[in-house]
Amino acid sequence: MVIVFANQKGGVGKTTTSINIASYLALWGKKVLLVDMDPQSNLTSGVGFDRSQSYLSTYELLVDDLSVNQIFIQTDLSPNLYLVPSKIDLAGAEIEIISRLSREKILKTKLDPIKDQYDFIFIDCPPSLSLLTLNSLVASDYVIIPVQCEYFALEGISQLINTINLIKDNLNSKLKILGVVMTMFDGRTKLSQDVVNEVRKHFGKKVFDTVIPRNVRLSEAPSHGKPINFYDPNSPGAKAYETLSKEILDRI
Repeated sequence: MVIVFANQKGGVGKTTTSINIASYLALWGKKVLLVDMDPQSNLTSGVGFDRSQSYLSTYELLVDDLSVNQIFIQTDLSPNLYLVPSKIDLAGAEIEIISRLSREKILKTKLDPIKDQYDFIFIDCPPSLSLLTLNSLVASDYVIIPVQCEYFALEGISQLINTINLIKDNLNSKLKILGVVMTMFDGRTKLSQDVVNEVRKHFGKKVFDTVIPRNVRLSEAPSHGKPINFYDPNSPGAKAYETLSKEILDRI
C-alpha cells in the first residue's frame, strides 16, 4: 500500500508526520519503505541518514533508470524501516524528465514491482504541486493531508483537492484521500480550535480524530536524526503520533 503525504503549503508537518507514523508502524512489526521526493531531503536526515556521504537517491531513481532495489537502504532505527533517500540534485530532475513520455508515471513504474515487498510505502512530497508531487500522487493508493492549525490553513487545500480529483479522473482512478491530520495544535489559543472546527466543517469524517500538538520535543527530534518515539517516547507529541498511527491502521 502506497501513501503520499501532500500539501503544497510548506511547514505544515508533512515530513514529521510521515517519519513518525512510519516509525511507529515499523515498531509494531510492519515493513515500511520511506521515499523522499523532496529535494530538501529533510525526511532523509530525519531518520538519521548521513547526507555528507556519496549515495544514490530518488534523483537516480527518476533520471538514470535505476530500480528501487538498487537504491534503498535499511535505516539504523529499525530492521523494518527502509529509505530511498533524496538529495539536492532532485531539484533538477523535473527539467530532465519533462520531455519523457508518461513523465508523470515514472515513480509508479518504479514502485509497482516492489509494492508487495512492503506493508507500507510512504512518500514525502515537496511543498508544491510540481511534477515530483504529481509523480507521487499517481504512484499512490491514498493521500494524507497534514494541515497546520493556523489562520491560512485552508488556503491552497482546495487547489490540492482539485489536483487530486483531476489525477483520479485521468491518471490514477484508485487514488483516495485517507484523511486530513491537524498539526501544531496549540490548546492555549482559541485560533487553533477555530481552525480545527473549520477544517472539520469542510472535510467532515475525513479529518482524523487525533490532533498533533505543538511540541518542542517534536521540533527537536529531526535535528538528532530520530523519530519522536526514539527521541522522547513519553512526550505529548509521541503519544499523539502513536494514537494517530493506530487510527490510520483502523481506517485502512
